[in-house]
Amino acid sequence: MVRFTVLDPWQDPRGGEIERVRLDNGILALEVLSLGGIIRSLWAPDRHGERANIVLGAEDAAAYLEQQAHLGAIAGRYANRIAGGKLSHQGKNIQLDTNLAGNCLHGGFEGFNRRRWQLGMLSDGVRLTLVSPDGDGGFPGECRVQLDYRLAGHNLYVEILAVTDSACPVSLTQHSYFNLEGSKATNAEHRIQILADKVLTLDETGIPNGIRDVMDTVFDLRQPQRLGDHLSHEALTATKGYDHPFWLDNDAADLKKCAVLSSPVSGRRMTLYSNQPTVQLYCANFLGGTPGRAGQSYRDYQAVCLEPQRAPDAPNQPDLGRGWLQAGEVYHHISRYRFDCTD
Repeated sequence: MVRFTVLDPWQDPRGGEIERVRLDNGILALEVLSLGGIIRSLWAPDRHGERANIVLGAEDAAAYLEQQAHLGAIAGRYANRIAGGKLSHQGKNIQLDTNLAGNCLHGGFEGFNRRRWQLGMLSDGVRLTLVSPDGDGGFPGECRVQLDYRLAGHNLYVEILAVTDSACPVSLTQHSYFNLEGSKATNAEHRIQILADKVLTLDETGIPNGIRDVMDTVFDLRQPQRLGDHLSHEALTATKGYDHPFWLDNDAADLKKCAVLSSPVSGRRMTLYSNQPTVQLYCANFLGGTPGRAGQSYRDYQAVCLEPQRAPDAPNQPDLGRGWLQAGEVYHHISRYRFDCTD
């Protein structure tokens, strides 16, 4: 049984109110905002049964609107990067917002993370909906999105449906920053495992330019690895650590186990299952200075993001899988985050 608590709304500096709700099934608890579809807090038990918040969040709406880190938000209309913000479809050239190194990142300057979603209750969670108009960030067509957060035992389910009335790239992901040790200021002791044989290689701006086997590289995470042993590896210098899409070879039909994040300090373990073709591992390499809670700012490497999504720049590189959603088709993303503890 999931218990719901409606929290006092926040004032949006742009006008209006931001709704807040807390869900609790006795094992996991979740605070969700109507701003950005944001998961502001996620409480999970450690090996002693003590619950603590394990995701980074901000103090108020203004702090969320100030930052560019996408703390806990839904990234879209297309998660990750599109080269030069340029698209071409049926002879028509399209220019998107370019908001990072000349590319379009996470939908541009006013992505889904900055929008106010409509929030409603489900029996086991919440449903948020959003209508993104034609031309939003340069993207063609009206896009309607439905986002469900549901709690079931030790599991958090994230399910996203989207439809458009015109062909458009669509890829949405949940962008929470996980620190399984609670408030500790580093991710160094976390262990990461990604069940992928291949990783996308990137140019200097983060656009894929190939795909390679992970064997005998710093990207071979098929067995758990301590993050602190790898973040300064010379192969990761350009990105200051991991900020790479791993190829899951998933047919987008079934949930597939793709990653495990754990902490020997707290005993917490998070296992990620998804139907998405890639998962981006990002270790908060550029998080420093982002406003957090109670007037504090976050530091680089304070958390870990695992972002299931379609491949970056896939709308321009068909070899990386489907990037376009055709008019009338249904985009379907489902991910399951299972929280338990190691011995």
